[in-house]
Parts: sequence; structure tokens; C-alpha cells
Amino acid sequence: MILKRHDLRAHTIAADIIPWLRSRGAQVFLDAESARQCPDLAGAVMIESAQALASRVDMVTAFGGDGTLLYAARVVAGSGIPILGVNLGALGFLAEVNLEQMHSVFAALLAGDYRLEDRMLLEVEVFRQDASLGRYLSLNEAAINKGTLSRIIDLEVTVNDQIMTCTRADGLIISTPTGSTAYSLSAGGPILYPTLGAFVITPICPHTLTNRPVVIPEQATVGVCLRHGFDVMLTVDGQVGMPLVELDALRIRKAATCIRLVQAPGEPFFKLLREKMKWE
Repeated sequence: MILKRHDLRAHTIAADIIPWLRSRGAQVFLDAESARQCPDLAGAVMIESAQALASRVDMVTAFGGDGTLLYAARVVAGSGIPILGVNLGALGFLAEVNLEQMHSVFAALLAGDYRLEDRMLLEVEVFRQDASLGRYLSLNEAAINKGTLSRIIDLEVTVNDQIMTCTRADGLIISTPTGSTAYSLSAGGPILYPTLGAFVITPICPHTLTNRPVVIPEQATVGVCLRHGFDVMLTVDGQVGMPLVELDALRIRKAATCIRLVQAPGEPFFKLLREKMKWE
């Protein structure tokens, strides 16, 4: 169980659901940071580092918004351990279950009444003068952004080593279908069905208005080279990343592993989409 950091509701929720789960025979583990938010529950749970959770549990529950679930995804990446998101946030496309549903959904989980859905991860690798500087896994997106006072940046984008475009823009987003309802959507990108075998290249405020989002197949490899710009940052899932300098290159492709999300009974994607987007 992973709780949203510095959220005053976390202790109340944990104090409610942990005894409820234990009374039904479930073992409950908290990561060490979450346990610090609930010191009076220390005797009721097993406490592990976040990185060790994946080797000890059958399922990870993330209590928070989509940011908490994205953090949990990094914790369990490569393990095959499924994640359930309980939404404390405002939107919650990933954390589908709200607090009113929490007990009924957990009862269904304990009865085995749930399904799993595999979601694509992106592998994002950064190169400088042909040397690899970093490698990240992304459930939502990799974003290249200019800094607050930076000018427009020049990016060369290739797909399978063929030049797609050379764009001048505030940045660029490469998004998974899961992330198509996040930053990419805000930048004008399309909504993709979350299990679709594709991802999206979305420019951020391009200088040329004919630059538009492009959907490409999941087998493709995207290359991005920073041709000109300063104070530029790569951000992965809005949580991790690194600064970029001119001529740094990124290779983005489908990762060899995926994330498994628990789908609560009766919560199909289009119902969720109608609710979150306020569609009639």
C-alpha cells in the first residue's frame, strides 16, 4: 500500500481500510514513507522500502491521484505486480476507484472478481556524444520542455531513422495510449484507447501551425535531437528526468515490460471518459 505524500486524508483512510482488510485475512504492507504518515498503525502492518514491496506483495494499492499511481508504477516496473488506484485527486484517469467505492471494490478483489489490463511502457534513453546518460521507463509520457525564460527550441524528430519533422516549438511530448489523456491531451493531442498498440508525438505550442500530433505504431522507434536550445529539460511522467544540452539525442520505444492495472468491476473506459471529460 502506497499513500499520497503529505495528504492529511491518508491517515484517516489507512486507519479505516487496514483493519478492514486484516479482519478478512489479508496481510497489509506499507512502504516506509507511507508508514511515517501513520505511526500509530506501525504494529498493524509490515513495513518495507518501496523498492522491496514488489517482492513481498500480490498487489500494490496506490491511494492518491494519478501522480501516486505513476510513482507506484516505477516501483513495480518489471515485476508483473498489478496496481490498483484509489483516487483522492481531482481527475484520476489512472486511479479509477473513488473512496465511496473503496470497500466494495476491495471485497470484490478478495473474492477474485476483477480483471487485469496490461498498459504499455515507453523506454526513454538519453545519449550525449554517443554515450548513454540515462534510461527511464514511462507509463504516461516523455516531455521535452523549454525553461521559463528560454526561447523556442529546435528539435529534429525521426521515426525508424527517417526524418519526420524539424520543429520549432516550446517542446514535444511522446505519449503512450495511457498518457494520451494527460499532458498530451492538454497540448491538443488525441485520446487513444488505453490498450491500443500505438503512441503519440505531440508538439507543444509549435511555431509552425501545420505541425500537428502524429499517431505511430508501437513497433516504431522515435528519435529526438535537440538541435538548438538552452535551459531544456526532459521530464518523464512529470516526476523524474534530466537537463538536456544541444545535440543531446533521445531514443524512445516500447519497453520490453508493461504495467498491469487492476480494473474494478463495472468501470469500462468509456464510462470513465464520459465522467472525467464531463461529456453528456
